Amino acid sequence: MNGTPPNTQDADQLRLLSIFHYIAAGLAALFACLPVIHLVLGIFMVACPEKMGGPKNPPPAFLGWFFIIFAACFIAAGWAFAACLLAAGRCLSKHRHYMYCMVMAGIGCMFVPFGTVLGVFTIIALMRPSVKALFGVPT
Repeated sequence: MNGTPPNTQDADQLRLLSIFHYIAAGLAALFACLPVIHLVLGIFMVACPEKMGGPKNPPPAFLGWFFIIFAACFIAAGWAFAACLLAAGRCLSKHRHYMYCMVMAGIGCMFVPFGTVLGVFTIIALMRPSVKALFGVPT
């Protein structure tokens, strides 16, 4: 190695992982906004149905509500996931809540491809005994 004590290297790696968690959380929040198109379309279907299919053939109102409800649910779930990733990044930087960081690293693997790489590296780092010692977890 380069002569740096292992705890300093571990702390630096956890700091980098926390920064990457912040970036992944921002990307997840941004991608969660994609269903806004469907939300706006659903609102438009409910508010002005005659402009969607013409005055003689407007779309049914339940279709607009379907778009609104599902888009809102997907946006809320995406933002909740982003908030959890953000909290995991904060916990990594403070060396707290080891199990939460481990669980979020596993869940983050579903956010392909960024979360997968980040989750695998986080799990590898968190499994080391020296990192467990930083978190105060018994090895």
